[in-house]
Amino acid sequence: MKTIIAAYSRDLGGSRLTLRSALQSICAAATPPQEHLRSCMQLLVIVQWIFTFLLMGLVFLMIFTYLFFTYLWLISAAYLSWLLLDWETPEAGGRRSEWVRNWSIWKHFRDYFPIQLVKTHNLPPGRNYIIGSHPHGILCIGAFCNFVTESTGFSQKFPGIRPHLATLAGNFRMPILREYMMSGGLCPVNQKAIGYTLSQKGRGNAVVIVIGGAAESLSCQPGVTKLILSRRRGFVRLALEYGADLVPSFSFGETDLYQQVQFSEGSILRLAQNKFQKLFGFAPCFFYGRGFTAPDSKGFIPYSRPITTVVGEPVTVPQIKDPSPEIVDLYHNMYKCSLLKLFHEHKTKYGLGENADLQIL
Repeated sequence: MKTIIAAYSRDLGGSRLTLRSALQSICAAATPPQEHLRSCMQLLVIVQWIFTFLLMGLVFLMIFTYLFFTYLWLISAAYLSWLLLDWETPEAGGRRSEWVRNWSIWKHFRDYFPIQLVKTHNLPPGRNYIIGSHPHGILCIGAFCNFVTESTGFSQKFPGIRPHLATLAGNFRMPILREYMMSGGLCPVNQKAIGYTLSQKGRGNAVVIVIGGAAESLSCQPGVTKLILSRRRGFVRLALEYGADLVPSFSFGETDLYQQVQFSEGSILRLAQNKFQKLFGFAPCFFYGRGFTAPDSKGFIPYSRPITTVVGEPVTVPQIKDPSPEIVDLYHNMYKCSLLKLFHEHKTKYGLGENADLQIL
């Protein structure tokens, strides 16, 4: 309105032509250019993704609980019956949907940061694989985009390989969320689910495990590359038991997406975080990113910073049903060396300095 008045007042006569011109200029200014529309779409996709994975399960749990006490109780009863019959499906291969993995919204998700997937070696489809994903970051955004969607072209880069990102088993106990997660190829990060994928679904499967887990997210800060790996040997034992090759991957830029409030070691709040993580499998991080309306405000949306996920050279692993601790340590060290090689070969290409180092705890 102020702009209309200003434009109108330039002509003392206040003719109809002047007023019409002012209104036309306002309409032209109000119509966002194509780039602005694209940015808005990217932002909306990011917001829906965050709310989906953080709140969808709880929201539908409350909805079904509420419906039980209304005349629509049959809806909740029917879904509960289905849930009980389908309880084991997430650990028995899930229900992968290529249609969901190829949704066009994932391209907007990819372009917001942007995210890219870099292939360094072939993964022959005649083998199965365990891909170690590093670092965890706050929300594993790089791992999700590259291994749960086709927006970065995983199937084109690694033909014949079906990725299955492993995540907390508790997510698959939440109504509706479990269906959504299975459709993208996610599976519970436990021995039963991983063992089924590597032994009962033929060849060409790649289980993606974020090795550092929730504990690693507590040290997530921009510019910090600290991994929890030295004490994590379960994934190596699984690889030996099922004869799956070990493949390191590193998402450069993953830790730059959020700022986190850090508590000093030994403080009550840090001890509480560690205790919570041991009990429930995830850590309550206190983090923030950009706001919804302005990039320079604080909010829950990740910063728009590039992520490059580099998939490294596979470590060939034999099948040993009951590997000794010495054999597990041997292949754990081989995997660690392959990961360090990948990091140092690519760090300067994707935003890190020549002197950047990888801290492995």
